[in-house]
Amino acid sequence: MTDTEKNKRIVTELIDALFTQGDLDAVDTYLSDDYVDHDPPFGSGGDRAGMRAAGALMRAAFPDWASEVHHLVADGDLVAEHFTARGTHGGEIMGVAPTGRQMTLPGINLFRIRDGLIVERWGRLDDLGFLQQLGVIPPLGS
Repeated sequence: MTDTEKNKRIVTELIDALFTQGDLDAVDTYLSDDYVDHDPPFGSGGDRAGMRAAGALMRAAFPDWASEVHHLVADGDLVAEHFTARGTHGGEIMGVAPTGRQMTLPGINLFRIRDGLIVERWGRLDDLGFLQQLGVIPPLGS
């Protein structure tokens, strides 16, 4: 297996373990001690504890949360992931009681790998669309 293939595998294993399976220990397995998240999701911190909190938040609010990877591209120590995550709103999130509705969150992540661990993440998630689905803000034009 090439280094590029290994790096792609590290990213997919992290996403699957943390967000799909809800294994919060995946943070310790796949993220370096000096991990930096340049775009922390949903107000979490920009370190390993923040990523663990983001995973816990999503699994508590969406017990069946899972990601579908559309594209996974690697070049050297960088891995780009284009995905859509989905789950049923079964727990409170951002003060919104469970609705039982299916929610989606498309996004793009860029990860940097060093010595077999993820050291950095940059991400662009459809936060606006997600908040609209939750009913926190009205859809545009309404």
